[in-house]
Amino acid sequence: MSGSMLILIAAAAIFLLLFLVIRTKLHAFVALLLVSLLVGIASGMPLNEVTASVQNGMGGTLGFVAVVVGLGAMFGKMLEVSGGAERLAQTLMKKFGEEKSQWALGITGFLVAIPVFFDVGFIILVPIVYGLAKKTGKSLLHYGIPLLAGLAVTHSFIPPTPGPIAVADLIGADLGWVILFGVIAGIPAMILAGPVFGKYIGKKIHVVVPKYMEIDEDKVYDKDLPGFGLIASIILVPLVLILVNTFSTVIFEEGHIVREITTFVGHPFVALTIATLLTFYFLGTKRGYTKQDVQDIATKALEPAGIIILVTGAGGVFKQVLIDSGVGDVLGEMMAGSALPPIVLAFLIAAAVRVAQGSATVSMVTAAGLITPLISIMGLEGPVLGLIVISIASGATVLSHVNDSGFWLVNRYFGLDVKDTLKSWTVMETIIGLVGFAVAVTIGIFIG
Repeated sequence: MSGSMLILIAAAAIFLLLFLVIRTKLHAFVALLLVSLLVGIASGMPLNEVTASVQNGMGGTLGFVAVVVGLGAMFGKMLEVSGGAERLAQTLMKKFGEEKSQWALGITGFLVAIPVFFDVGFIILVPIVYGLAKKTGKSLLHYGIPLLAGLAVTHSFIPPTPGPIAVADLIGADLGWVILFGVIAGIPAMILAGPVFGKYIGKKIHVVVPKYMEIDEDKVYDKDLPGFGLIASIILVPLVLILVNTFSTVIFEEGHIVREITTFVGHPFVALTIATLLTFYFLGTKRGYTKQDVQDIATKALEPAGIIILVTGAGGVFKQVLIDSGVGDVLGEMMAGSALPPIVLAFLIAAAVRVAQGSATVSMVTAAGLITPLISIMGLEGPVLGLIVISIASGATVLSHVNDSGFWLVNRYFGLDVKDTLKSWTVMETIIGLVGFAVAVTIGIFIG
């Protein structure tokens, strides 16, 4: 089949995917599978090869993603149930004081969203925002935007959150580079979108606690919470082990005993297993939970993780069918001929899908599937793949609007109308995406 025909098939597939998700409200998992099947058939693949590509794409992706997302979900659930997120917020608020509470909330969100899902972290911590707004008389946005920015940055940029995990697996990026670049990009993004923008927008839009959300904020502080040092240490364990693994491959030659050890303990499977076991013991058993309680908490954590795992697997199917059908090669060659660098292309693709259909996860896996052939053709490897992950994550963050569930979560909890949600939440998300993208491009220039 000619290259122009394959490009038309690819374009039709993308439009069909967006139509199915947006107009018919078909679940992203089913939509991705259906479009993948149609691409394989339309490109002339034998039918038995189409189904084989589906199996290979799903299996190849979930072999990594299912383990990491599953462990990360259990890790985060134990942190949530034990009150670890609240302990981080309390301690940082005391250290920074009321005047600098914006910074405390931003840092809290930044740390909490590493193991805990964005919406869960927000719901746990929003009573603190309510309490501060009541006490000081300032707008909810003055305190809420920094918290949201911290949560959103690590949710998008830093594993083991599902988005960057999925993209890293689909394009073959090393998680150590993703974590390193995610932190480097995330810190300035959190500062500008959080305390800086929060201070500005809080003066422009005054919002009080909605009457339907009135709660007793003192209840947040009445629990017997775990220690700050313990929580911070447990969160850092998997990140440090994965980073040590990445750096050891640079420092030590292959076969060196130190490299062999760090490669093992720093593999995401092992690092997250260690962290999860630590949470089971220190935040579970040692704090009075029975073994059955811990098991029930871990099982409950896998319910939301299952949806993310399946959508990511379907993204792997889409990628595999694009490659096996030959559509991917044609797309890759077309993009390789573009004057735009891969980091820029990755951002633009993710941003376009994000604006069209709203889901950051679908935007990420779709962009990763489309950019993978270009990576293969150009022979990209090493740190630059980590930058492409951050670029895709940045594109999938910008311009959140009415088709994004996060938009309505903030709208409800802060009692905003649509216009003010666009002025606050949407602008905050866009600042995060643009800053992350700018940092990725800047680092990309220096590493070539």
